[in-house]
Amino acid sequence: MKIVIGLGNPGESYKLTKHNSGWIFLDYLEKKHTFNIQKKTLESKIAEVNLEGEKVVFVKPQTYMNLSGNAVTKVKNWYKVAPKDMIVIFDDIDIPFGEIRYKENGSGGTHNGMKHIIQMLGTNEIARIRIGIGGLKHEKQDLADFVLQKFTKEQLEILENEVFVKAEEKLLEFLRKS
Repeated sequence: MKIVIGLGNPGESYKLTKHNSGWIFLDYLEKKHTFNIQKKTLESKIAEVNLEGEKVVFVKPQTYMNLSGNAVTKVKNWYKVAPKDMIVIFDDIDIPFGEIRYKENGSGGTHNGMKHIIQMLGTNEIARIRIGIGGLKHEKQDLADFVLQKFTKEQLEILENEVFVKAEEKLLEFLRKS
């Protein structure tokens, strides 16, 4: 069994924002593989799906981003999985828009949601797919304002037609690993 966690913030005002890239990616997978992440439990919305011959639990934590570790810990303990069987998908301002990065472990970097997950689980041995949302290097904008901006229609098309295709390939590689 594997656990796939997409990070985001609950509420209509956060829908389609850069900070909700993890949820937007899970929405893409829901549409493509025809399942629904809607069962409310463990401070999350959850779907149990058979994918690639493996039971996969898709999770959208319903805590706010900076408290994601609370929900992730509950899900991990309920399903009795090791951190190596979990993967987290989230936005990253340090990666250019249109790129993804896959790592099997590491720090939370600048992402408070991932930092909280690592803190709550007591390990950084958690796989992750980081979705680049661009950065603030050339902008004089507050970090919170930047990550809470909505994607443009053009950016959403690039995500769906290019970025999420690459992210799904990495996710499927993770699911196939024993």
